[in-house]
Amino acid sequence: MSSSDNPQFDAQLDPQPPVSVEPAPPIAAAGDPFVSGSHPPILVAPPIVRDPVWSGWDVLLIALLTIVTLIVVQFITVVGAQLLVYRHASFGDVLQKPILAILSQFVAYIIVGTFMVRLVRGKYNQPFWKAIRWNWPRNVALMLFVGMLTVGLDILSRFLPMPKSTPFDQFFARPSDAYLMVAFAVTFGPLMEEIFFRGFLYPVLERWMPAPFAIVLTALPFGMIHYLQYKSWAAVLVIGLVGVVLTTVRAVTKSVGASFLAHVGYNGTLMTMAALATDGFRHMERAALLTF
Repeated sequence: MSSSDNPQFDAQLDPQPPVSVEPAPPIAAAGDPFVSGSHPPILVAPPIVRDPVWSGWDVLLIALLTIVTLIVVQFITVVGAQLLVYRHASFGDVLQKPILAILSQFVAYIIVGTFMVRLVRGKYNQPFWKAIRWNWPRNVALMLFVGMLTVGLDILSRFLPMPKSTPFDQFFARPSDAYLMVAFAVTFGPLMEEIFFRGFLYPVLERWMPAPFAIVLTALPFGMIHYLQYKSWAAVLVIGLVGVVLTTVRAVTKSVGASFLAHVGYNGTLMTMAALATDGFRHMERAALLTF
């Protein structure tokens, strides 16, 4: 019997190679992202942005930079003025010139302000004015009026041991110096103070603690920076209370522009009262202690 007479035997001697069968592709439902070779979209969570974007270390750096810049700029200004203008005056006498003090403070603030802008825009890639919550309140007059009412806190100074004369009095020794001080006190001075204290410092503290504690802790250094102007802790207390009002305005309105207007209203009211009481700053002996 030949092998061809038995097909089963022949299959064992000469097996056929296995045939691979491709599985049928699954039936895609309508709208399936795998259809037509497309890939499913990858969902990426947006980065978490802190509010504010800067840290407490940034605020500390700004504070240290401000102190150093004020000292260095004032020294350079006084030395330059002594060499070029007041050649026969001593360093101490030139240091007491109000116009030089205001000029050096203005220049120092410009340097610090530039650093603040570069910090927010360069390091954190955020628009500066939006980041510090600078937006005008709907009722500008109301904010100015709040500042005017804050002058009522100055009544407290009548019951505190306030000195009869302070280093700040030098800015009102002459009417020209007084008016220059007035212009600074209702524009650039409160602007820079509000940007730092209510724009940079307060939101960092408010992120760490309840708002009432952040308000008080913001007002404390605000009052203390004025100590050298008055050499009086009673004056620091009054200005610290003013700082509580200004920071409360910032917290309630969520606007540094609002606290700036209240600050201008406070300073402007004090200056106006002093100008009226002293006949245009010509008789400063009639004025009580100014605190701003």
